[in-house]
Amino acid sequence: MEAEIISVGTEITLGQITNTNARFLADQLRQLNIKDYWQTTVNDDRQRIIAAIHQAAQRAELIFICGGLGPTQDDVTMASVADAVGADLKLDQKYWEQLQADFKQREVALAPENIRQAYYLGGGEALPNPVGLALGSLIQQGAHTYVVLPGPPREFKAMVEKSLLPRLHQLADNQTIASLNLHFVGYPESTLMDDIQEIIGTAGPVVATSYVQPGETQVRLTVFDQQCDTAQQLLKTAEAKIIAQLGKYYYGTGNEITLAGQVVKELKKRDLTVSAAESLTGGLFQATICGVPGASNVFAGGFVTYATEMKTKLLGIPAEKIAQYSVVSGEVAGAMAARSRQLTGAEIGVGFTGVAGPDGLDGHPVGEVWIGVQFGEQIITKQLHLSQRMGRQAIRQQSVQRGLLMLHHLLQSQK
Repeated sequence: MEAEIISVGTEITLGQITNTNARFLADQLRQLNIKDYWQTTVNDDRQRIIAAIHQAAQRAELIFICGGLGPTQDDVTMASVADAVGADLKLDQKYWEQLQADFKQREVALAPENIRQAYYLGGGEALPNPVGLALGSLIQQGAHTYVVLPGPPREFKAMVEKSLLPRLHQLADNQTIASLNLHFVGYPESTLMDDIQEIIGTAGPVVATSYVQPGETQVRLTVFDQQCDTAQQLLKTAEAKIIAQLGKYYYGTGNEITLAGQVVKELKKRDLTVSAAESLTGGLFQATICGVPGASNVFAGGFVTYATEMKTKLLGIPAEKIAQYSVVSGEVAGAMAARSRQLTGAEIGVGFTGVAGPDGLDGHPVGEVWIGVQFGEQIITKQLHLSQRMGRQAIRQQSVQRGLLMLHHLLQSQK
């Protein structure tokens, strides 16, 4: 089955927002072995939307039209799709009554225009919106299936996962597709994929694809057209082989996990707390930890000692030690970790020092970073040589990720 995604929105065509919906939907289609060969973006113009739908119908069987389902005058998607496929718009009376009752209960005025969000394509079916207001719609006409979805990413994702995917499984002829999503930090994508292809082979039943995100690379392993038990066994075997050889870059398997989330989970599980002292990362490590729900159970506070003298004034690291080893050194990173741990009473301390750029520092090049971790009496330090071409923010972000990876592996080694 071949599909096309039509994204509607003047704000997309003007470059004012990033179209994350198309990427998310395309990934879901790939997992169902539905081929998404075309993606079209069109502004909020009725005639252009209709033309895009007619063009899509010439080359795809499954057509998604996403965005433009709000109550304002420029939200013309549902009416445009109705015109394009020759369907009437039908009011979901029960849903409209529920919408009115909800607004009344919240003591919010309901504008007359909101009724537009309770319409769907006549002859088709309404797709419930689990977290928003506008209904979606699905209609089948001969060899074609048209699906209309809202634009706000939160609503879009919830509707795809809860309302649309069950229907897509039926449309995809119930093909058996199984996958695992592995997460890696600190290893170039091209080298990572070369290694993985060598480990699992290029002609076997397990297919590996990669997706680079800020701070990490995700690798999806997929098996098509196998019995469920066989597919899962093939995936688990491939996963184990990859982790055995590339485990120092690996932090977990799953669709909705983050490295910071895994670290917080492991700290909570072991009833441990962590503190940090940061220089080049400027508090980014601490902010990343605090961005995870439940972080208050494992993180009490820390330090941002950006200037060299603050490492002495706030942390108490002797100026002579800094002068002897240099502010960008494993000795200073280790001392920062140790002092943050001592001053806060945490079980684990982490220290970051280095050069994010744009200029070098005291003979140290941009991208040289030292990370220190103290747990018990043990102090571990690691030096990074990050590319100046990454840019200042990416160097800081990658430093945080590598520090989290050090913590993850340290915690994993504790029985």
